[in-house]
Amino acid sequence: MVDALREANTASQSERRETLLTPRFYTTDFEALAKLDISAMEADFEAMLAEFQADYNREHFQRDERFVQQAHQIDPQWRALMLEFLERSCTSEFSGFLLYKEISRRLKATNPLLAECFKAMSRDEARHAGFLNKAMGDYHLGLDLSNLAKQKKYTFFKPKFIFYATYLSEKIGYWRYIAIFRHLERHPENCIHPLFDYFKNWCQDENRHGDFFGLILKSQTELLKGPINRLWVRFFLLSFCLTMYLNDRKPRNLYSALGLDASHYAMEVLRQTNLDSGKVFPLILDLDNPRFVRDLDRCADLNLQLEALLGKSLLARLPVLVALGTAIARLFLLKPVAPPAPEMVR
Repeated sequence: MVDALREANTASQSERRETLLTPRFYTTDFEALAKLDISAMEADFEAMLAEFQADYNREHFQRDERFVQQAHQIDPQWRALMLEFLERSCTSEFSGFLLYKEISRRLKATNPLLAECFKAMSRDEARHAGFLNKAMGDYHLGLDLSNLAKQKKYTFFKPKFIFYATYLSEKIGYWRYIAIFRHLERHPENCIHPLFDYFKNWCQDENRHGDFFGLILKSQTELLKGPINRLWVRFFLLSFCLTMYLNDRKPRNLYSALGLDASHYAMEVLRQTNLDSGKVFPLILDLDNPRFVRDLDRCADLNLQLEALLGKSLLARLPVLVALGTAIARLFLLKPVAPPAPEMVR
């Protein structure tokens, strides 16, 4: 047990390193948010609020003795990876809770409809973060969330960047969770932890949140028009694509424990998210282009080389950094494609 805890703590310390792949905490221009005009789609937002207030998962995140017993029975070889997943996910959910809660508070007087929607989403994110933190507690570890909120650095994003980023984050979360759930439904013998039994309902929270941000973007049509905004859309699509693929393409990863092929899983999730984003964005990535896949793999390989050089001098890392920057630039310069017709998207 001591060795396992030591291994888990090492994973946690590694996970807390501030990198481009680390979950971040965000703040934004709350005054600009308060001025959003959603009157043209007010009925749609009221329908969305009704969905949030139904709170379909109110009773879903309940632990029992079976959960605790199964958590303790995890194969020791996967314990550290599971803790890494729990910590990353908990931090990400808690980050969303803080952002949504603060937006709700700031919009309460000026835009009560949006404020109530953000309040409901902060409820969901808090529920997720608490559930994940309790799951970490089964291994006598956990995050001091109140202290984490004070210590974390907050990254400022303009509202439109918050919309792009959270829309993609919630949608990619949906496709990740549903893909894992469907796989384990076919192969229950690979379910290494009871947390994954909750993914079918959980992913619906992610989907609703994504739909909400999609609605915001549709209500602010100027955010999806013009060459500059189209470039920003490409940037965020590629950033999320890279972040997920580089995280998932590690030699030893949780997906192998679940019986998944990490590369295939990552590409399937990215394809579904990419197609889904075409319901909102005016363009999507050309993921079926062999050049795109080749450069994506190149970035993953170079990222692993960088990790192997951790602690080395900048001079030692410079050739890999240049090669990685070049590969990313090639990906960005690949021409995007038009979204498919709505009836072609599942």
